[in-house]
Amino acid sequence: MMVRLIFSIACIAAGYHFHPFGLSKYVAAGVGLAFAISVFLFEIRLQRASLRRLIGAAIGSILGILGSYLMGLVLARTSIPEGSRSFLDVGLLLVMTYIGLVIGANKGDMLNLAALGGLFGSERSTRRMPKVLDTSVIIDGRIADICEAHFLDGVMLIPQFVLRELQFVADSADSLKRQRGRRGLEVLQRIQKMPHLEVEIADDDFPNIADVDLKLIELAKRYDGKIITNDYNLNKVASLQGIEILNVNQLANALKPVVLPGETMRVFILREGKEYNQGVAYLDDGTMVVVDGARRMINKTIDITVTSVHQTTAGKMIFGRIDERTELQSARVSQPHAVNDVPRQVENGGRHSETVPSGERLPRPVVPDPTRETE
Repeated sequence: MMVRLIFSIACIAAGYHFHPFGLSKYVAAGVGLAFAISVFLFEIRLQRASLRRLIGAAIGSILGILGSYLMGLVLARTSIPEGSRSFLDVGLLLVMTYIGLVIGANKGDMLNLAALGGLFGSERSTRRMPKVLDTSVIIDGRIADICEAHFLDGVMLIPQFVLRELQFVADSADSLKRQRGRRGLEVLQRIQKMPHLEVEIADDDFPNIADVDLKLIELAKRYDGKIITNDYNLNKVASLQGIEILNVNQLANALKPVVLPGETMRVFILREGKEYNQGVAYLDDGTMVVVDGARRMINKTIDITVTSVHQTTAGKMIFGRIDERTELQSARVSQPHAVNDVPRQVENGGRHSETVPSGERLPRPVVPDPTRETE
């Protein structure tokens, strides 16, 4: 800031002292201030550019100046009046320098700096590559855990229009929306406190674009960054336009444990399935498990054998059947005991005999009968 202040004072003083083009001193001082501001804006834009683009822009501008000089030599041998020839020389210099600067900057990404033996250092370590956060991924909340695990670092760019959308949701009359909006603001505060992240608020807005998703795409193009989202439609539209996407849902699916057919797993049957005699369970990561023949096992933890695994757009589904050991254990519990099923019959006023279901009489116990009188 001190260097910029000194440069601004120097430009204003130069304009006030020399007042070129017949301007008054105060108007020339204002022109010097405007020139200093334009230089600062150009400097900020150069800081965002990669080293490859800077090298390409420098080479392109030098070639443009060289081309305009050669064309000026050709014009000097013509019979064009001096005033017109001077105008053409200046015009060619500006046009050729501008074209060389723009084309060189756009084609600078094709340069291979590694071929120079590390002369310019590591490009990847100095490049900013900001990550633009979407409203849906902020409300989701998992992005804070990912950042806390140091899977993401660098610059987190939060657009101003995303903050306005979060505030609008937090102030909603619907209690559910209000809770989601407040959770999104809490997630942003949590990310802002992480020391390894650099959180920036982007004031860029696009008044001609009404959709927030399209604004995010334009912002990512302007800052040459990536978009972090879990929105399926935004993922597809941004990928078609060449924007790199970091999808939280894809990361979660990639981290799910791999289950192969034939493996055994223990699940808790939560509810009845759509088909006949099916039970439905859920893993800790939300994966649905459909178990055949588990309707009678609702609210029980059982072992199942995986029969197939299907990957859908909504996620992964696991199909299985009850393990044979679980079926045998259930059958043993439900089988009646033979001792408890023996009926008792009362005979001859107090005498009883035990019979089995087949009708065979068991031997009577040999004990004295106190009711019979001694003869």
